Amino acid sequence: MLQSSPALRFATLPAQGEVSWLLKRHCSLTPAQLGWFFLSLCAVSLGIGVFFWSQGATLVMPFAWAELVAVGTAFLVHARHAGDAERIFLQGGQLVVELETAGRIQRAEFNREWVRIEPKDGDGSLIEVSGQGRSVRVGRHLRPELRPALAREMRFALRTC
Repeated sequence: MLQSSPALRFATLPAQGEVSWLLKRHCSLTPAQLGWFFLSLCAVSLGIGVFFWSQGATLVMPFAWAELVAVGTAFLVHARHAGDAERIFLQGGQLVVELETAGRIQRAEFNREWVRIEPKDGDGSLIEVSGQGRSVRVGRHLRPELRPALAREMRFALRTC
């Protein structure tokens, strides 16, 4: 039985005959937590700016605003990509790959009999899923040394499920 197989290290088995892989970023802060941290940073920075402005150092406030705009922009770029993920499903005769980047989802479906999984062992590059004239690269959110193991696992699941 597939559920007891040690060959499936990265996969989950949500239902009989289905295999899925979810590869996503490891973020220490969620976008909501990052927002609260930024608000507290704004309060502290503007509080210091107001204090020095009231003491006569009027140039502190424009630099505080410039700092907050720069940090806010960086946090916004980070938060847009915090939810990036790669979902791979093996359902029946189809291998479905969904890539989510900055809220946009790209979906590709492959016939399981005609799909190819590359790279071979030891390469460390992204895994290319190809078939029927299309190809998608996966494994961005996985360490390079683990990508060959994921490729072997996907090939194993394609043969045995």
